[in-house]
Amino acid sequence: MTTGEEPHGTPGLPGLRLNLDEQLEGIAQQLRSLARAKDRLQGLLSAVLEIGGDLDLPTVLHRIVTTAMDLAGARYGALGVLAPSGDHLEQFITAGLTDEERAALGGIDFPHGRGVLGHLIHHPEPLRVTDIPSHPASVGFPPGHPPMRTLLGVAITVRGEIYGDLYLSERRDGRPFDEDDEAVVRALAGAAGIAIENARLFGYMRDSAEQFQRLLLPTLPDLTPFSGAAVYRAAAEPASVGGDWYDAVVLPDLACAAVIGDVVGHDLHAAAAMAQARNMLRALLYDRQTPPSEVLTQLDHTVHAITDLPVTTACLVRIEPSTDGWMLHWSTAGHLPPLILTPDGTARYLHAEPGIPLGVDPDIHRPDHTRQLPPGAIVLLFSDGLVEHPDHPIDDRLNALAELAAAHATQPLDALVHALADHHPSDGHDDMAILAIRTPREE
Repeated sequence: MTTGEEPHGTPGLPGLRLNLDEQLEGIAQQLRSLARAKDRLQGLLSAVLEIGGDLDLPTVLHRIVTTAMDLAGARYGALGVLAPSGDHLEQFITAGLTDEERAALGGIDFPHGRGVLGHLIHHPEPLRVTDIPSHPASVGFPPGHPPMRTLLGVAITVRGEIYGDLYLSERRDGRPFDEDDEAVVRALAGAAGIAIENARLFGYMRDSAEQFQRLLLPTLPDLTPFSGAAVYRAAAEPASVGGDWYDAVVLPDLACAAVIGDVVGHDLHAAAAMAQARNMLRALLYDRQTPPSEVLTQLDHTVHAITDLPVTTACLVRIEPSTDGWMLHWSTAGHLPPLILTPDGTARYLHAEPGIPLGVDPDIHRPDHTRQLPPGAIVLLFSDGLVEHPDHPIDDRLNALAELAAAHATQPLDALVHALADHHPSDGHDDMAILAIRTPREE
């Protein structure tokens, strides 16, 4: 007989629906978790690419902090770099502070690793704190410090040694940092160690290349009665030893000879060729007190005969005594023209017919040019790394250099050449050399 009841042990229709809803909700929750995990993984991969996309160490360190903040949704972030002793912080890079918050901390030294920050230094395991003031190691915040309650700290290791600690505080949603935050920041810290090592290696190679280049370039001798100054800046690429070179000397006939040159290429071969050309040119200047074009032609023949010199541009000038003061006598080998700065504030390029570069055909004639110079005039020679920029025409960059040089022309020559190198109108991706010679002033 039918009673209208379900058989014993068989769930009713409402129970089936409830069970199905629970299963569907569970599946939906898993899908949402998978989606979040996928988004976080994609964010992590993008962050790794971002922090590894630069080789300037300060930029890399700051980018590590900001990307960690983005991944964990943190309002504040910092990276403390350990001192060589490993017991305190010698550098502290912060992000997330507003201008007002930074102003409130004005005059307060950066943290050196006391309190909770110091706990991570001495116990380099991931640290999650839900209430900083209640932590046993807490020593409180300095006056003006923004209130912070939560903390996530992870050590960064470079070549097996602790380099520093990455700190995050205050999730934007107000919740404490969780295991997922810790996992993704730990993964980022691993990639950060590689990015830091790459940036440090780049800095070492760049500094070594620049030091090597400086050893090949001369220290300007006493040019009395003239005065002179020069500066060299290495290219932005790692180990990019360049071929830019300069030299100046007062010759037995009382003329001052000065040259700027640029060997094509950025490698040891270019640097060695630069040194050879400079040495040979100085010998020719002393041996042959002839017009600059003849000296360049002789140099071209010489290097063709005894060495394999790459294509080289150069501008050679002689500043010679004349009845009216000083005469500039110059010739170029495919190089940019000299820039003349006169005491009245005028800046003018000496545009003239250029000769072909060295290393092309030593039998092609190069023209000479002359220009009268007043007392106290500055002859400025420079390589193309000072003005070349892929986004601007060369004439635009030359005009910018002329304006910059005119603005600093009244400074001592050493300050002038350094100002030009510091504020160059180029993109900075090529090495640059600058040489300035001033004619004697009127007594």
